[in-house]
Amino acid sequence: MPVPLLLLALGTFAMGTDSMVFAGILGPIAADLDVSVPAAGQLVTVFALGYALLALVLATLTARWPRRRLLLIALAVFSAANALSALAPSYGLLLATRVLAAVGAALYTPTANAVATTLVAPERRGRALATVLGGMTVATALGVPLGTWVGRTDWRMTMWLVTALGLAALAGLALLLRDLPAPTAAPALKARLAPLGQRRVLGAAATTLVFFLAFQSVYIYLSTAVAGATGGDSDRLSLILLTSGVMSVAGSWLGGRLVDRVGVRRVLLTGSAVAAGAFAALPWLGRSMPGALGYALVVPLAGWAVSVALPHRLASIDPGSAPLLISLNSSALYLGTAAGGVAGSAAISVLGGRWFPFVAAVLALVACAVAAASTRDGRPARAGEAAARPARV
Repeated sequence: MPVPLLLLALGTFAMGTDSMVFAGILGPIAADLDVSVPAAGQLVTVFALGYALLALVLATLTARWPRRRLLLIALAVFSAANALSALAPSYGLLLATRVLAAVGAALYTPTANAVATTLVAPERRGRALATVLGGMTVATALGVPLGTWVGRTDWRMTMWLVTALGLAALAGLALLLRDLPAPTAAPALKARLAPLGQRRVLGAAATTLVFFLAFQSVYIYLSTAVAGATGGDSDRLSLILLTSGVMSVAGSWLGGRLVDRVGVRRVLLTGSAVAAGAFAALPWLGRSMPGALGYALVVPLAGWAVSVALPHRLASIDPGSAPLLISLNSSALYLGTAAGGVAGSAAISVLGGRWFPFVAAVLALVACAVAAASTRDGRPARAGEAAARPARV
């Protein structure tokens, strides 16, 4: 495997750690900056919303930039933003640094995926993409629990860790990434958004948005949901997050195989229903370590299986426009994450720290209903059919 490909994955690992590690350090941030935990959760919302709104715009504005330069600029912006996060003296300034970090991530991730396909032979492009995107998944398994452990006494150390990861990827790519092909002409922003006029695309994007709204409304505030099990012990929380991360990797692996075996529709409906049941049970599961670990085994497995099915479904609608449709899926995912931060905060305010996962259970059922209403046959087209007609989804 080319070393530059692994360095690209290191960059996405840094991005994934940055976007998700706040779930483990909301308490220390809230205490240090004298804000509530729900207010601290808005740091995730600001990052996700910034990414969702900026990704398509920045991709259009930088379409003619050399890819190597764009990757290095993106990593420099991202690393500088996290260094500023580590130094931020107030909540307001910390929020501002999260917007800057989102700019770096929104520039880097789509570009890294595109560059990955140029580093290998055509028949290995799928595996190249899986390697780069795998950095995000591994971040949930290793980056989040590591960042939580590092920041157990000082959350700013976690920000320095993410900064170091970004700088390592920057240095490696600056030294080893050479001779990339010039970028091809990219569609205008209007053309990128045109598929949203299709009913099936809207249904698929809506499923992504609502499912991640449900998923993230609990994950961002997981430390609150399992407070009865951890008793405020950061080592116990790190163990729960580590378990969740490992099962996220397993869920991605399982989801890819289940989509090929039983079809997108069944994975979406089953995964959403399982997640809804686990969210509904979390107020009781979160009272003990065995229960919290049981939750961490089930929900990431179901959730990440669904997360594999969602872009697969969009790409199968129009294989010729797959890159564009997958980018729209990413925007819907981050919009759902941003809304999840707001929904989780509101649910805690209304229902309290123990019962707020009930809202996620309802939202997961809504995602299941949207998927059921907007799909027919989730099985992928047989070999050779995809080129002739869009798969029925």
